[in-house]
Order: sequence, then structure tokens, then C-alpha cells
Amino acid sequence: MKIKLTASCIVAIFLSVVLIPRTVAQDQVIDEIIAEATENSQLEVLAHELLDVIGPRLVGTPQMKNAHDWAVRKYETWGISAKNEQWGVWRGWERGITHVDMVYPRVVTLNGTQKAWSPSTSKKGVTAELVVAPFFEDSLEFINWLPAVKNKFVMISSYLANGRPDDNLEKWASSTESYMKIKAERANAEEENRQSLKNTGLKKAEFVRAIEDAGASGIIESYWSGFPGANKIFRASTKKIPTIDLSLEDYGMLYRMVEYGDNPKIRIVAESSFPGPVPAFNTIAEIRGTEKPEEYVILSAHFDSWDGATGATDNGTGTITMMEVARILKKVYPNPKRTILVGHWGAEEQGLNGSRAFVEDHPDIVDGVQVVLNQDNGTGRIVEINGQGFLNSYDFLGRWLQQVPGTYKKELKTIFPGMPGSGGSDFASFVAKGAPAFMLSSLSWDYGPFTWHTNVDTYDKIVFDDVTNNVVMIAILAYMASEDPEKASRERRVLPTNNSGDQRTWPEPKSPDRRGYLED
Repeated sequence: MKIKLTASCIVAIFLSVVLIPRTVAQDQVIDEIIAEATENSQLEVLAHELLDVIGPRLVGTPQMKNAHDWAVRKYETWGISAKNEQWGVWRGWERGITHVDMVYPRVVTLNGTQKAWSPSTSKKGVTAELVVAPFFEDSLEFINWLPAVKNKFVMISSYLANGRPDDNLEKWASSTESYMKIKAERANAEEENRQSLKNTGLKKAEFVRAIEDAGASGIIESYWSGFPGANKIFRASTKKIPTIDLSLEDYGMLYRMVEYGDNPKIRIVAESSFPGPVPAFNTIAEIRGTEKPEEYVILSAHFDSWDGATGATDNGTGTITMMEVARILKKVYPNPKRTILVGHWGAEEQGLNGSRAFVEDHPDIVDGVQVVLNQDNGTGRIVEINGQGFLNSYDFLGRWLQQVPGTYKKELKTIFPGMPGSGGSDFASFVAKGAPAFMLSSLSWDYGPFTWHTNVDTYDKIVFDDVTNNVVMIAILAYMASEDPEKASRERRVLPTNNSGDQRTWPEPKSPDRRGYLED
């Protein structure tokens, strides 16, 4: 998930580190939160169990179900009730062994990943030559070319001749002209690839399936992130043949060999299986409120991930943060005034489906929401909170944030009242229903190009000092929200006009896909 905030219609307010007076009891709970988070952190254990042992959490896979069950058991060890709540069914898929080798004109193992929901090969694999999809001037040229793909692996991505990241080029290029030339060559190659597809009159999935129906042996892609060694790994569109993503380096080598007439051959073994429709869940944990149990502080983080790696920063970090916050609050604040819920949402990556289902299925909880605190954009410490268009968000969020010691919010920028988000992460499902829900946006750590949906989003990319910082801040915010004598205001700002002069409107709720990919 990536969110960019437009600054044209918002005002940035930097929080003062000066604390308003608080009671001795509040001081004690906040001190205990900080001590537990910093002296008895369970973050590394949680990260290991979730990321190293369970692994990636693609909706519809056994690993996703394993993660849901693990979370319920973990909460139970902390004395917190939790359950897996089914909201739909999804097309099941299980990844197996993937092995990609060039076998002619020499032998070398290639760096490749089978894309999610890709069909498998036989256990013996498939060996074939490669063909590069050329630039198509129109749909007729594409149709006339299709016989050339029969029994071939078809390369359909841009050829990027230079795999150095931009900052590397900028630092070492012989001149600004050389740097800009290389950047332009890359941009032109990608634009040419997009234009060629557009000229066929087909969407990418239709384009790929036409190649599949013409008898190709497989689809070869490369979606480089712009960061060394990192590729974006998403979903296959094929129904009968495998789709493989290759590293920029290996894709480029094969591309050149095809273009120079070296007739390379590769062998792909890609084992996977489709067990049929499987249940899709949210995991919901609860610490029941003692005075206002029908009002809710919700700790929100999506549980699922893409499966090119283990989903460490998207959204393993958000997941373990909210679990650790719940653990700490149960220990130092076991009898909250309001009910504290933790929502671990499923199928966020396919369209916020788990959280959309939750708000659709639980209007009573949505009506009782005091606040939703959502974390979902990497390992960095929280540096920005947008008021999401709630007119009085400054009053209640500002009041709670003032209780967070300055060292944990020294870089924090707030934007009040902000603009309502319509997507990007699960807070938007609640905002659309008018419930105060906020994205806790993190410091970058090159999240977008480096780990977001890539094959290198792994445990070692977590910066635990930053995650601990976030645990402290969120735990104090949740505590203060629970204790607040007032219910948070839902009054909405008057939204500005758009560039066309039309009045902007509040985002509309969207229904989830409850039968994911079953009609493909």
C-alpha cells in the first residue's frame, strides 16, 4: 500500500512536545506502557514466527489460514479472546517449487519467481525457446504474429538495458547529459511497451490469454522496482500455462540473446496447485470495555501479503505492531473503559476486502467506533497523521497525542482536518462509513521501490527500533482514546471543489469481493 497526500488543500500543524497536565494514574499507565514496550518487547519473536515460520500470507493459500490460526493462539496466551471470522471465499492456490534454468547455449540457473495463482508445469517441467513480443502498430499485426508463439516462452516486458538505480547513476555518470540519457532510455522503453499493448486494443490480461490460447508454453515477465535486486511480484493472468517473473539481469540477458539470434532455451519447473474455493477470514481480537463496552477503539492492520517474499513491511510490521500494542494494553491496562478491538484484515491487497466486509457486516460496531488506528506502509517510525476530513480531528487527536512523550513524536506532522481517503489501506473502509479512522503514515526507508510488493520484503528489512517507537505511540493513543470522557466527533469538513470546479463528495462505501477470483 502507498498513500500520497495532496498539500494544496491541507494545513500542516507540527505538534508541540509540551505535555498537558495529566493525572498520576495516567502517568503510571503511560510509564508502564513505555517500560513494557522497551524492556520486554516481543516484536522480534512475533516477526520470526509470522515471517520466517509461517511465511507469506497470500489470500487463498494455506499460509494465510496458518497465520489466522497462529494469531488466535497467540492472543489466547496473553489472555485476550480472539476468533477467525469468515467473510467470504477465495480461489485457493498453493505455491510449490519453482526452478528456472537456461539450458542452451550454456547452463545457468536463473533468478525467477512463479507469479501468484500461476498454473503449474508438470513435475518434469517445460523446455522451450523464447520469443520476444515486438512492438505492435495495431491489433491486426498482433493477430498475424500470434502463430509465432506456439511452443515458445513469450517475453512480454520492457527491455531495460541499464539496471543501476537512479541515485547510483546520478552519483557516478560522467555528465548530467549521460545520466538523463540513461533515464530517458528506460522511460522510453516502458512507454513503448505500454503503447504497444494499447495498440492491440486489449487489456494486459486479455493480451496474455490470447498468447496462451495461441499455444505458448509460458509467459516471461520482469517488473523491476527500480531498486537493485527487487522486482514487484503480483498475480498471473494465465489459466493453463505458467507465468514467471525474472530478475532484470536475467531477463535482459535472455532478451539480448533472442535479439542477437542466439536461440536460447530455458527449462521451467513450476509446481503449484489449486485446492478449490477456500474460506477467507479476518482475525478479530477483543479486550472488552468495562464502562462503555459498545464503543470501540480499533487497532487496524491488514494480515495478508503478496507472496514474492514474506510480506515483512507490507504488512508484517503493522500486524506485529498491533499485536504488541494489544499485549501491552492487556498487561498494563486490563480493564479499558471502551472495548479495544484488533482487526487483522484479509485480502486487503486485492481491494480492502476484509475491512470492507467487516464494516458491512458490523454496522453496530462501526456506529460505536471511537477511533480506528491503522498502520500499513513499512517499517518506519510514524511521521504523519491526516485528519481524514473530520472537522474536529485536531481536538481529539491533538488531545491524545499530547500525552505521547516528545521523543516518540519528534518528527510527527499532523494535517488537520485533512481530506478523506478513498482507498490505499483499510482505514478508508471506515472513513467511507463516517467513522473516525486514521492512517499512521511511516517514514519511507525506501518502502516504495525497495520492499513494497517485492521479492525482498523480508524479516531483515525491519527496523525494530522504529517499530518499537510506533508501538509506544499507538498504545498511548489507544489508551487515551479509551479513557476520553467524550466520544470523538464525526462532524465532516466542507470539502473543497476539484480542478473542474465541482464540489468534492465524501467517499462512498464499497462492497467487498466475497468470491475472490472464482469467476476468472
